[in-house]
Parts: sequence; C-alpha cells; structure tokens
Amino acid sequence: MTVSSSSAFGTRLDGLSKTNLREQALAALRNALTAGEIEPGTHLVETELSAALSISRGTLREALRQLQQEGLVEAAERGRLRVRTMSVSEVEDLFAVRSALEGLAAASLAGRPERDEAIARLQAALDHLGAATGSIHEMVEIDLEFHRTLCALTGNSALLHSWEGIAGSIRMSIMYAGSDRATTNMSVPRHQALIDAIAAGDPTGARVAIDQHMQEAVANLVGEIPTEAIPA
Repeated sequence: MTVSSSSAFGTRLDGLSKTNLREQALAALRNALTAGEIEPGTHLVETELSAALSISRGTLREALRQLQQEGLVEAAERGRLRVRTMSVSEVEDLFAVRSALEGLAAASLAGRPERDEAIARLQAALDHLGAATGSIHEMVEIDLEFHRTLCALTGNSALLHSWEGIAGSIRMSIMYAGSDRATTNMSVPRHQALIDAIAAGDPTGARVAIDQHMQEAVANLVGEIPTEAIPA
C-alpha cells in the first residue's frame, strides 16, 4: 500500500525554521506518527515529506533513521520505509518486557526506607496527567513520562536505558488501538494504584500492581482487534 503521506499531516508539517532542522523534523514526524495521522503500513515518500517540512532529503533521512531506531517506522521492499505495524503477539510481548522493567523499578522504590521524595515526584507526574487537556499525542507523552519517571527514580541507568529503548514501540502499540482505548489506559485511578503500592513499602505488592496494570492495558489495547494487526 502506498499512500500520499504529506497530505495526511494537515498543517503539522507546514515548514520549519532553519535552526536545528533535524530535531524539528524528528519531533514533527514523531508527533504525526504517534497521533495516528498516517496509517500503519503507509509508505513514506521522501520527496513529499522533505517538501512538506521544507528540509533537504539528507536531513529528512537522518530523522527517519532515528525513527526507525525508535521502532516507529520499519524497512519495506526496495529500501523504502513505512509506518510500523504491530501484531497482537508483538504487543503482548512488548508489554511483558515493559512489566518486567517497571516491576523491577516499582519493587526497588517500594523497598527503600526513604521513598517519600520518589512518591512525591510520581504524584506530581500523575497530577500532570490528570490535568492534561491537550491532544492525544500530548496525553500519550505525559503518560509515558510518568512511567519513565518511575524507572528514572531508581537510579538504575541500565533499567532506564532498557525502558527508553522500547518507548517508541510503546507509543505505536498505544496509538494503533485508537484514541479511545489509549485514553482509557491513561486514567488517573489506574496509575494512583501504582503509587499507592509503592508507598505501602511492599516490593512484591508493587511488582504485582505493575503486572496487573500492564495486563489490563494489553487487554484493553488488543481486545476485539484482529490478531493479524492492530489498526489505527
């Protein structure tokens, strides 16, 4: 399937200033992809995208390479790139890994005698999510920042690096299920339960809370969706 990719962006890609073009292009493309403005499987046409962004094809390719590393786009036939598609089994595997990483983070924080500051920072991140009224893309980013903060607070750089390595795939799995399902997974009470479990000081209970959180998220994302792929 080849679909005109520039028209799908609306005004999001209407030119960029001439400073830091690669980063601006990367942000604009990432936002458009995670907001579902281009359907999964759509081939990305360099000439159209570079014109829409008012950048050179070389700068565009640098941005696209980064998006490929993040898991937002994938290689297709004849060297072209397309918006990534994910199967149900890939989503399930992804969230199993995510549960292991975040479960380790939650257990680590719950086991610390002094965890008040960590809990306060998690609460602040959740309050930000609860007050968010922006686009679905902005909501996704705020939600992910809560979970990134959970990992970062452990001080375990290997854990954080591993989580950041799957962040792009997490974005795609969320958005492929549609904004309604994504919004359901971002509810404040679901995340408050994680903070409360950590605050209780029981590492095992904190791990269980994360596992339940991820299992519920997967069930919501893939429920009643054909197993061959998750459409936008």
